[in-house]
Parts: sequence; structure tokens; C-alpha cells
Amino acid sequence: MSTTHVTVCDVGPRDGLQNDPTTLAPGVRGELCSRLVDSGLERVEAASFVNPQRVPQMAGAEEVVAALEPREGVSFSALALNLRGVERAIAAGVGEVHIAYPVTDTFAQRNQGMTLAQAAEAAEAMIAACATAGLRVSAALGASFGCPFEGRVDPGLVVEHVARLAAAGADEIVLADTIGVGVPAQVRRLVPAAVAAAGGRPVGLHLHNTRNTGYANAAVGLEQGVTHFDASIGGLGGCPFAPAATGNIATEDLVYLLDGEGAQTGIDLDALLSVSRWLADALGHDVPSLLSRAGPFVAVGADA
Repeated sequence: MSTTHVTVCDVGPRDGLQNDPTTLAPGVRGELCSRLVDSGLERVEAASFVNPQRVPQMAGAEEVVAALEPREGVSFSALALNLRGVERAIAAGVGEVHIAYPVTDTFAQRNQGMTLAQAAEAAEAMIAACATAGLRVSAALGASFGCPFEGRVDPGLVVEHVARLAAAGADEIVLADTIGVGVPAQVRRLVPAAVAAAGGRPVGLHLHNTRNTGYANAAVGLEQGVTHFDASIGGLGGCPFAPAATGNIATEDLVYLLDGEGAQTGIDLDALLSVSRWLADALGHDVPSLLSRAGPFVAVGADA
């Protein structure tokens, strides 16, 4: 059983909402971020500085950031996919920028309108711009466990890009199972190789539960020494540019798992469930997480 401190970054206000049929106003998204922090989360991906014509759910990113009250020990971050997005994030005053690109040409073309080589070069330029501005960068490699357009992804290619991002100065590198095809055997092979290639920089996991393996992958990742996980409140999410890509692992379901494994997260599970219920009401539909339906386990006769 782990006693390690594990950091969870809730990506619900960005990744969770970007593919939802309901578009929440910037003020409501800002309130969601605040409620998540109130439950004990120290990292929240609050917004996405992307073209609102392509992802209308993310319009008003500057307004979302402006609504956030600075908290001691809390990092509010935003996604940027190009230098223009980085410039907007810097101007808005975020403390951390998330960048991402898929590790296949076809997905990179669909997602960012460029080849894999071009996307990697753009990521290096964005990391440099963030470094100049004094901002922390978390860099995610999409489709690390499989691509919806090209199928199997060579783990060696993923490791090559981990090393490239580390050399460019990324503060953290995240392996993303963007379409939820990964299985525990892949996590056992890929995570140690990525850690070795990262040269001491932390390696995290961004998992989706599309094929019901997300939580198994998280458990194996924990066993392999991963101490950072992305998750989305309510289990919302999915990539608008990947067919059949459904939700991220749910933050509340992940925290239940981590608590049971003895990992320390600092997150109040009951408070987190309240946020999940509030979000479902705001969206006008149920959320996919299982804990929001079943509730946490309370043993009969257990001490309070």
C-alpha cells in the first residue's frame, strides 16, 4: 500500500467541458474551479486558449482566468496549442501553461493542423516562451497508448518525444491515453522507460476510461511510481477531434481509489462529490462517474 503524496490535477473545467453539449458561461466555469479548490485540489486546469470557433465551449478563457481568486499553494493552469495561445495565457496571468500534441502525424493534422515534426517544434518554441515569462510548463503527449487514425503507437517514439520535451525544458511530462485504449501491460512498459528518458523531471498520466481500463491503468501507474494524475470531475471529457473518445477518468472515482491504496492527496472526497452533483445540475444532465451514483463505501458499524 502506497503512502506517497499524489497530486491530482482536475482538468474538468477544460478537458471535461470542451466536448460537452452544454456550454457553460465563463463565470460558471470559474465557480467550478473555485469549488474544486475548496475540496482540496491544488491543481486545476481552468481554461483553454484555443480558437473558440473550433471549440466554442472554451470561449471566454480570459474571463474565466479573471474570475479566479489566487490561493496559496494552488496552481490554476490553461491549455495552449500554439504561440498565440501562450501569449494569451501570459497576458491573462495564468501561473502554469499546459501544452500538448499527439505523437502521430494524422492526429496532429486533425488536432493542430500540422505534422508531428512541426507540432514538436512548436512545442519547443512554446516551452521557450513560457520560460522567458517565468511560467511553469506541463507538456502532454497525446495518443501515447494508441491513435484513433493510425492504430498502435511505437513506445520508442513516445519515449523519444519524452526526452525531447525534457531537453526543451518542460517542467513535467504527461503520457496521455487520449482515446482510452491503453491497458496495464502498456503502463508497466512505458512509464519506467519514460521516467528514465525524462532525466529527473516528473512523469504523469492523463487517462481516459473509454474502454473501462482507465482506473486499472491508474493503479498500475501508482505501482510504477507515478505521483501525478490528471482527472476530470464527474468523468466528463473527450477530444473533439478524435472519434468515439469519451470521458476522462473521474476525479472522485480516482480519489476513492487512491485513498484506498493509502496515497495522500489532501482531497476531501465528500466535498468533491458535492462539486460533482453541483456540476451535473449546472449542465442539466448526469455525469458518468460511478461514485457520484453509488457514493463512497461506508462499512456497517465502522467508526465515524
